[in-house]
Amino acid sequence: MSHSTSPSKSDVKPITRALISVSDKDGIVDFAQKLAAKSVELVSTGGTAKLLQDAGLACRDVSELTGFPEMMDGRVKTLHPNVHGGLLAIRDNEEHQASMREHDILAIDLLVVNLYPFEATVAAGGDYATCIENIDIGGPAMIRAAAKNHQDVAVLVDNEDYDEVLAALDAGGTDLPLRQRLAQKAYARTGAYDAAISNWMAAQLDIDMPPYRAVGGKLQQALRYGENPHQQAGFYVGDTPRIGVATAEQLQGKALSYNNINDTDAAFELVGEFDPAQTAACAIIKHANPCGVATGATLPEAFAKALRCDPVSAFGGIIAMNQTLDGATAAAITEIFTEVIIAPDADAAAREVIAKKKNLRLLITGGLPVADAAGLSIRNVAGGYLVQNRDNGHIVEADLTCVTKRQPSAQEMADLLFAWRVAKHVKSNAIVYVKDGATVGVGAGQMSRLDSSRIAARKSQDAATACGADAPLAQGSVVASDAFFPFADGLLSAAEAGATAIIQPGGSIRDDEVIAAADEAGLAMVFTGMRHFRH
Repeated sequence: MSHSTSPSKSDVKPITRALISVSDKDGIVDFAQKLAAKSVELVSTGGTAKLLQDAGLACRDVSELTGFPEMMDGRVKTLHPNVHGGLLAIRDNEEHQASMREHDILAIDLLVVNLYPFEATVAAGGDYATCIENIDIGGPAMIRAAAKNHQDVAVLVDNEDYDEVLAALDAGGTDLPLRQRLAQKAYARTGAYDAAISNWMAAQLDIDMPPYRAVGGKLQQALRYGENPHQQAGFYVGDTPRIGVATAEQLQGKALSYNNINDTDAAFELVGEFDPAQTAACAIIKHANPCGVATGATLPEAFAKALRCDPVSAFGGIIAMNQTLDGATAAAITEIFTEVIIAPDADAAAREVIAKKKNLRLLITGGLPVADAAGLSIRNVAGGYLVQNRDNGHIVEADLTCVTKRQPSAQEMADLLFAWRVAKHVKSNAIVYVKDGATVGVGAGQMSRLDSSRIAARKSQDAATACGADAPLAQGSVVASDAFFPFADGLLSAAEAGATAIIQPGGSIRDDEVIAAADEAGLAMVFTGMRHFRH
């Protein structure tokens, strides 16, 4: 139920005194000058006070209000009744007013505070002591006090709101709906700030699942709608975003939708599995599943191989590259309908090509996500949410156990490792056929692993027909399964499709049966000891 009301004359509150204490000083001098021009008395702290005074503004130091100097390296400066009384006093409460008169407490009508840059300090790799010193104490305390008393006090925690408050003052003062919105934002900001601190401390102390978990974020983009038009949505960025869609610069095209962002993230996380110094990689994503992934000596080669896997599903897809997008690859991409391209960068020729497709979104990130970086995965359920460490599992050849009589060849081994990386990014049950560093059939999200295997095989047949090949693309391929084969039928289906080698986690009570079936079919099979369910 909303408790906001239409503004009335009694709701409008003039501002006679403002307390300003900001870490991010962008725009603060101009804002303070405009407040002073409206006869607002300025009170400030430390570096902010000096900045305003150096700009020629009359500005009282907060120590004049408290009667105490800043102390303990600035840890204590605003934690005082004269500050919090000025923020918390209810203006039409006679008892509160009597206390103010008795203790010479001055009313503060506007609080302007943004917090010590804790998140930025962590992101910059600050050591433990430096991060601790960048935890703001007085700021959140003042923000919460002013926000609680929004009936009388306006609180600003974001310099994007300076102009709105100035406009309100031109009309005589801030009204209640504005102060309510500012208070809500203030509490959200301190909540996100505390979330960043608590999660950072949990990581420092190796506490994977703390008794309480706070989640916070800042709105980066308001979206037209969510997965479907009747759902509202927004794109929020956390305190420590990884390189990817959240940090990307959109060079052109329409605004990203909810589904665009979700699919673009899936695509870029997948190509982040491949070292750009060793190989070019391309991933084509549709509905969060890869419909084609390939590596190559060049990006045009990687794109062509990825597209061949499922050119029908690639229509209207998302394309990710692990290297700088070049003109030749851009030209090839624009021959099919594509929603989004994301890459670490794009050269001038590529940008010129893409510019001719005004609705095609082009995102550049300046780098790749670190595939094995730590992080959290969060999913809502009724009444709560599930939290787990992100799946940063990584397998190399030395981790594999060959369980069949036949060992994989060198080419099979390379393709098995490639297939395993791709399977990690396919919805379970996942079956991925790979040949010569490219997917040639993907089965995703089926209730039966056997069905996924059959779908992947059919996809390889369809792709062969599309490119005029004499045999299904899966002929002579390897296959990856994101979890163990519970029965030999899934393995035999893969063999019938043309697979010669298999990579799977192992761990089924019927492993012996599956291994025996592989031996009888002359297949090579390796176990990873790790599964990659992705639901």
